[in-house]
Amino acid sequence: MIPYSVLDLAPVIEGGDASRALRCSLDLARHAEKWGYRRYWLAEHHGMPGIASAATAVVIGHVAAGTSTIRVGSGGIMLPNHSPLVIAEQFGTLESLFPGRIDLGLGRAPGTDLVTARALRRNLESDVGSFPDDVLELMAYFRASRPGQAVRAVPGAGLEVPVWILGSSLYGAHLAAALGLPYAFASHFAPAQLLHAIDVYRSGFRPTSQLARPYVMAGVNVIAADTDREAALLRTSLEQAFVNLRSGRPGKLPPPSPGIVWGPHERAMLDQVLSCAAIGSPSTVRRWLNDFAARTGADELILASQIFDHDARLRSYEIAAPVASEAERIPA
Repeated sequence: MIPYSVLDLAPVIEGGDASRALRCSLDLARHAEKWGYRRYWLAEHHGMPGIASAATAVVIGHVAAGTSTIRVGSGGIMLPNHSPLVIAEQFGTLESLFPGRIDLGLGRAPGTDLVTARALRRNLESDVGSFPDDVLELMAYFRASRPGQAVRAVPGAGLEVPVWILGSSLYGAHLAAALGLPYAFASHFAPAQLLHAIDVYRSGFRPTSQLARPYVMAGVNVIAADTDREAALLRTSLEQAFVNLRSGRPGKLPPPSPGIVWGPHERAMLDQVLSCAAIGSPSTVRRWLNDFAARTGADELILASQIFDHDARLRSYEIAAPVASEAERIPA
């Protein structure tokens, strides 16, 4: 048995708003803590009407303040959007407020379209090619300050906030291995290179003071319900959201649609993007998750559950939770 964690995109549903989404996130986090989940991660996205976690560090603070023991972090912070010092200060502050409970997952994508990325950064001179150097700079801010050091993160210096590399391609696998950091693969939306990326990461891993051996966390969509039929209906919200996003029309999370029929192009895209998804009754979901964990050899799974109705979303995580609560606890 391996630990399970929660990836929350703070979904804004049709007819709802960000305020409601963030209240629901805190409610889910409190349940996840009670059910034995290891971590609760939130993701940085910008200009997305259906995602309320753009100010990711702020939402992490909101969730951490409302819980007691579960680790809370980013899945992830899109580092090219920020200066490393600013992120070190933000997460140094979070670690100071909630000692031993904060994770910092880093990605190199903008988390938005190029127009919005330009608005975030004012220009695109800080391109993704500088990502490895930015990661190293950020990690240096978390080490103890040296005599004569000109720039320090306050708070941040000496706090050694755990850093993860996130990715959906081989790039992140190579970087995480070279830096000796834990690696989280975004197989919940980009599953194609999952197994190859895990092999690349494990074969190239270099032990460090943070991590002695490779550690892989894989993303999985979970839509669990009391019956396969109910889960199949709930799934249609996620399907509509993916089709809208891939069509350049991102919006709020739509309600389930019992009569929806996809054309061959949409069906092929959905089958590919949702190939890492556990959808169905409790027995179906638990069997799928166990098989996936065995097939990948992942050290941890992080579950994303984009469901329109909040109570149904809670139920989905509750169904998966017995696997998590029985898992052996691991070091931070």
